[in-house]
Amino acid sequence: MSTQDETLWWIAIAAGFVVILLVVALLSLLIHYVKVIDRRVAGIRDTLHGAADNTQHTDLIPVTATRVDAVLAEGLQRHLFLGRVLGKVKS
Repeated sequence: MSTQDETLWWIAIAAGFVVILLVVALLSLLIHYVKVIDRRVAGIRDTLHGAADNTQHTDLIPVTATRVDAVLAEGLQRHLFLGRVLGKVKS
């Protein structure tokens, strides 16, 4: 084998090695990005599950509002009654 052939073989081996290193680097970068995307998707999924849990009992809001109004009305009646009895509230 001539010197020129041997040199071309070494160049081809070096180029192949560079290509392999480039492929390894790009695959490592791809794996890193896939892991980042997977973590972010999991975070979004957890947020959506939290939102579903937060809105699961929205049908209780009107019932609670009615009961709160009843408690406030009773408190106002007691306040007015005690105010009249003590002479601090005029009717």
